[in-house]
Amino acid sequence: MTDATVNPDEATKLRNKTVDQLKEDGTIVSPGVEAAMRKVPRHLAVPEASLDDAYSTYNAVITQEDEHGHHTSSVSAPQVQAMQLEQADIRPGDNVVEFGTNGPNAAYIAELVGDTGQVTTVDIDADADARATRFLAETGYSRVRVLTADASDGVPEYAPYDAIVVTVGAWDVPPAWREQLTEGGRLVVPLRIRSLTRTYGFVREGDRLVSSSAHVCGFVPMQGEGAHDEQRLPLGDGVSLRFDDGPTVDPSSLEGVLRTPRAETWTGVTVGRTELIGTLQMYLATMAPGFCIMSVDQDSDTAVVEPSNKGFSMAAVRGPNFAYVLVRRTPDDKNVEYGVHAFGPDGASFAGEIADLIRAWGKEHRGGPGPRVAIYPAGTPDDQIPGDQVIDKKHSRISVSWSAA
Repeated sequence: MTDATVNPDEATKLRNKTVDQLKEDGTIVSPGVEAAMRKVPRHLAVPEASLDDAYSTYNAVITQEDEHGHHTSSVSAPQVQAMQLEQADIRPGDNVVEFGTNGPNAAYIAELVGDTGQVTTVDIDADADARATRFLAETGYSRVRVLTADASDGVPEYAPYDAIVVTVGAWDVPPAWREQLTEGGRLVVPLRIRSLTRTYGFVREGDRLVSSSAHVCGFVPMQGEGAHDEQRLPLGDGVSLRFDDGPTVDPSSLEGVLRTPRAETWTGVTVGRTELIGTLQMYLATMAPGFCIMSVDQDSDTAVVEPSNKGFSMAAVRGPNFAYVLVRRTPDDKNVEYGVHAFGPDGASFAGEIADLIRAWGKEHRGGPGPRVAIYPAGTPDDQIPGDQVIDKKHSRISVSWSAA
C-alpha cells in the first residue's frame, strides 16, 4: 500500500532535484533518459523507505536480504539506473528485456520505447516480481511483461531484442543473451572480471560482443544457474585471498609465506586523493599474474601485513610468492604514492614486477578509457581472439585489450 502521508509535490521536487544532480555530474546526457526519470514516481516502489532515501541520488534501497544479511534484491540508485539507460541507448519502438526486476527501471525503459515498443522484465525471485507488478500497475505501466524465470536462459519467446539490460551482477554472459540480441543490439551488464565489477555496454557484432562503455558499479549478484562464488584461500594471521576464477597456484606452495622476510618497493606513481583509479584496478586485475583480493580479519590480525584497506587490497600470487599493493601519503600530504609489499623466496623480484605494472599504468593508461573488452563464445580458438589477455569463463572467453591513453 502506498503511504498516504507522502506529499506528491515533495516527491516531485526531490525527483527533479535528483535528475538535476545527474545532469550536472554528466550521468544523464540524453533528453529521453532525463524525461523518463523526471516522470516515473520511483518512491512508490519502496513505500517502506522515506522520500529522501527513495530519491537518494547515489544510494540504492535494499528491498530484501537473506538469512545471512546478504542483499538479494534492491532498487538501484538513480545514478546507476541512469548510467545503464544511457549505455543501452534505448530508442522508440525497441524491444527490450530487463533481467533483475525492481519496477522503476522497467518503467523508465517503457517510457523510452514508447507505445510502439515492448518491455519484458524478469526475475528469479517471485517476491521481487510481485513487488514490480504492483508498482507497474499502480503507476500505469501494466503493458510491461513481468516474468518469473532464470535469466540465464533469456526469454526466447519474445526475442530478438534490440537491447538487454541486466541489473544484477553477472560473472559470465550466457549464450542466450548474445543469441537473443539483434545484430547491432546492445547488452548492458554488470560483469565481474577478476573480482572487479563494471557495468559494460556491449554491441553485438556477429558471434561476439564488443564493449562500447564501462563504469565502476556494484550490484546484487545473480542467483540461479548464473551464480558464482569467489574462492577463498587463508594464509594465516587473519589474512585471506579471494580468487574470482579459483587459485592460480597450488595453495600448499603458499604455506608459511607470511613467515618469510618482507620485501618493500615504492613506485614513484602518485595520485590525488580524489582521482579515479578504476583503470589501475582493472589493469592489475588483467595483467598481474595470479591477481586476487586480500582482506584481513581484524579479530585475528597480527599486523604481519600492513594494507591501506584491510577489507580490500589488490594482491597477486606467483608460485610461492605473494604481493599486495598499498599507498602512503606524499610528504606534502596532497597525494598518495603506490607501493608493493611482497613475501616469499623471490619476494623482492615479485614486488618489482608488480611495481613495474603500476608504473606502466601510470605512463601509458592513466586517464585513459580503460580496456576494450570483447566476449566470444566458449571454444573460440585462440588465434581468433585478439587482445592482451583472454579470461575463460563457463560460457564465454573474454578478451581484454589495452591501448595507450
